[in-house]
Amino acid sequence: MSIQSISDKTTLNNGVQMPWLGLGVFESREGGEIENAIHTAFEQGYRSIDTASFYYNERGVGKAIQESNVPRKEIFVTTKIWNDDVRAGRTKQAFEISLEKLGLDYIDLYLIHWPVGGHFVQAWKDLEEIYQSGLVKAIGVSNFMVHHLQELMDSSEIIPTVNQVEFHPRLVQPKLRQFCKENKIQFEAWSPLMRGEIFSIPQINDLAKKYNKTEAQIVLRWDLQHEVVTIPKSAKPERIIANAQIFDFELKPEEMDLLDGLDNATRTGPDPNNFNF
Repeated sequence: MSIQSISDKTTLNNGVQMPWLGLGVFESREGGEIENAIHTAFEQGYRSIDTASFYYNERGVGKAIQESNVPRKEIFVTTKIWNDDVRAGRTKQAFEISLEKLGLDYIDLYLIHWPVGGHFVQAWKDLEEIYQSGLVKAIGVSNFMVHHLQELMDSSEIIPTVNQVEFHPRLVQPKLRQFCKENKIQFEAWSPLMRGEIFSIPQINDLAKKYNKTEAQIVLRWDLQHEVVTIPKSAKPERIIANAQIFDFELKPEEMDLLDGLDNATRTGPDPNNFNF
């Protein structure tokens, strides 16, 4: 498969289409910052916005969507339920709050943000009911490892459409990616740029020079050639624009292998097997 345009989409296991490239809004503040970021993204052809209740900016996302000239049916909105609500069994209430804050009639993708032990299976059952209601087009998970997915699938009727996890050249996660592929779960990357750490990796520097691209553009292209949905976060217009300029070149197989070989299991975020929040 060759992804050649920002308008290209993957088809999830329930038939819903999701853009390969989107805008992440983690740490983008309510108000002008997030609204301007989304307006810039829409102008550049982005049609996917990834937020979460924990980001405390769902109202800003909704306001930017409502103010835009882009038809709602063309926009793919992802949000997530936070751990406190999962633990408290407030899945349905949390969903309704997110829907209200976003000001939307439906959400395109709703995710369990983290695999809270002893609670995520019940939360998933609640997500299945929300899905059956038609208020969400697809349901999935975030930060789930193979054993989490297996536990979920062993006691559920619906297979997650998406698993959004940390993914970059230092954390390639081949076993998890293969499991997701075998079970038709779309793999999605958060923190694809390692919170900026990719800019100091010599092999990525060399490829950036070769292609006359930024290090970020090299890594985002690598993501897409691995058929990984990617949502780089930024509130800076110049970066949002640059992150979309990755469809005019393609990395060679040996260059893909080179970046794969940088894997050393380094995480910039929490370990899904060991978190306490």
